[in-house]
Amino acid sequence: MLKIILSEMHLSLVVTKWGWTQWMFFYFMVAGTRSLITVHQPPVLTTALGHDVMMPCRLNLSNDERMVTVPVLYWVYLTQDNADNLRLWPRCEKYEGRVERLDTTRNTSNKSIVLKNVQWADSGKYLCKLSIATERDKSFRRRGNETSLKVYDTMNFTAHNDSLLWCQVNVTPDPGFVLSIFHNGCKLQPADCAPGDAGAALPYVTLSETVPLRSKGEYECQLHLNGDLITKSIFYHSPMAEVDGDAERNGSLTRLTTASVVVVFPEPWLLYMALLLVPIVILLSLVTALLLMYRC
Repeated sequence: MLKIILSEMHLSLVVTKWGWTQWMFFYFMVAGTRSLITVHQPPVLTTALGHDVMMPCRLNLSNDERMVTVPVLYWVYLTQDNADNLRLWPRCEKYEGRVERLDTTRNTSNKSIVLKNVQWADSGKYLCKLSIATERDKSFRRRGNETSLKVYDTMNFTAHNDSLLWCQVNVTPDPGFVLSIFHNGCKLQPADCAPGDAGAALPYVTLSETVPLRSKGEYECQLHLNGDLITKSIFYHSPMAEVDGDAERNGSLTRLTTASVVVVFPEPWLLYMALLLVPIVILLSLVTALLLMYRC
């Protein structure tokens, strides 16, 4: 009896020391592992203007859950006031012909869609929602954590003149977009840059950066979003010899190298001769064998 009382006192002290909140969290966390149903979306997606983008959404169920009916999928574009959200799936007239299911299998857990021919107006937040009915919890709805879609245009990376290299790209307005130029792997300090100015009516901002074009080598313009490389363009600079002797007056010229190097190998004549000798040797062997048989 004394041991039981001491055990209860010890348990009471432990519960008081840890706190009721932690105990309740632990209880529900353990209990919830048996009936966990979640919908997963990536927080950010990027795509080039005019391209198609796959927007992931996956339904995860614990092993003991059983679906009563096939989940009903909804994909919506979230407007700023959330008052008039646009429906992507099931398709509405605005997205007709531009949205497709990635996996159309009836019982698949992959609820991803493909948004085709992405435009600037498609930039924004998207939400994946599922109406679910299970044997245990009946009917309820699960939603993902929203996906923010960022769009970028084709990057322009050219020599502005004989002494400057200029890079420019249009992107969805976001302070996480950063444009940088590297020379042989080393980041260059810009001579001039635009942090992202845009007109009031434009759905994008223009990032640009200019660096001095001096020594030869590989120059690379990179677009990052929150530290992740999104796209890049490479410019090869090599001084060209001037036939008329005007190199000192005009300065070094630039050349964008796009062609691949083609290696030409000599013709394997010995191999050709060896292949031709094989049927000749076989023919001579047959003739010799026939002559021997005839003499016998």
